[in-house]
Amino acid sequence: MARNSLQSLASPDAEPIVRVSGRSIASGLIVSLRPHQWTKNLLIFAALLFGQHLTDPTATLRAMAAFLVFCGLSGAVYLVNDVMDRAGDRRHAHKATRPIAAGEISPRLALAAAALVGLASIAGAFRLSPAMAGVASGYAALLIAYSVFLKHLVIVDVMTIAAGFVLRAVAGGVAIGVSVSAWLLLCTSLLALFLALSKRRHEMVELAGSAAEHRPSLGEYSPYLLDQMISVVTASTLIAYCFYAISPDVAARFGTDWLGLTIPFPLYGIFRYLYLVHQKSEGGSPTEILLADRPLLSCVVLWSVAVVLIVYRPW
Repeated sequence: MARNSLQSLASPDAEPIVRVSGRSIASGLIVSLRPHQWTKNLLIFAALLFGQHLTDPTATLRAMAAFLVFCGLSGAVYLVNDVMDRAGDRRHAHKATRPIAAGEISPRLALAAAALVGLASIAGAFRLSPAMAGVASGYAALLIAYSVFLKHLVIVDVMTIAAGFVLRAVAGGVAIGVSVSAWLLLCTSLLALFLALSKRRHEMVELAGSAAEHRPSLGEYSPYLLDQMISVVTASTLIAYCFYAISPDVAARFGTDWLGLTIPFPLYGIFRYLYLVHQKSEGGSPTEILLADRPLLSCVVLWSVAVVLIVYRPW
């Protein structure tokens, strides 16, 4: 099945193509790389922050290099994903204008660009370290598998998305040579599940009865089921962060027990996100919500500042 899916990646479609005028092939490729989504890769800097290496210039430069590597990898994965989804995207109100779905970029060109960007990114990861290249390759393989077939497996689809975020956190630690704590991996995976499930719920509500036509796996979900899953993951995420913030081991490592003062920020941030999902019918793109919603963005910024002040105690 996977082999047939791969063989059909660049096959021509018989469906009509709606072209968007005024955009060159080069600009279409850039749009398809989705640079606005690269903010997800900021998670790579978590190990730098919590590993207390934020003031180390060498570690900071290596983390920035890892960030660029994953920007390239995620862009390559988006190209593959858009090739796989082009038929369904043409039936979607917003996704129909994506360059590949709109016929501005051919599937063969998109796959060639994805291969070029992906290989260049993995080569850059190898320059950092063989271990970094291993994590980067694993991330690329996992997310390509998601684009090809894992996205069609109910529950496995959201767990795969969460695994991609966990690999970003691991990459941040590998890049600067520090171990990533189990707390960071746990909080990252739970928060990623929360965002992925919220996105699925938004898709279900937005597409209504045609959700299964856009993607068969969506037919296996329902808003009620997703709300139950989101409730479980929301509680788990907040509890995990609270236990982390007040953990005696964490207090001993940072030399302060004040990290618990940051608990209100994730509380407000998650509640604000749920408000946007349920009351404002948003949640389709966590990145766009973060950048567009000022209260949520302010919460994240204030949390980051508070963590830096507490962990590094500049006074």
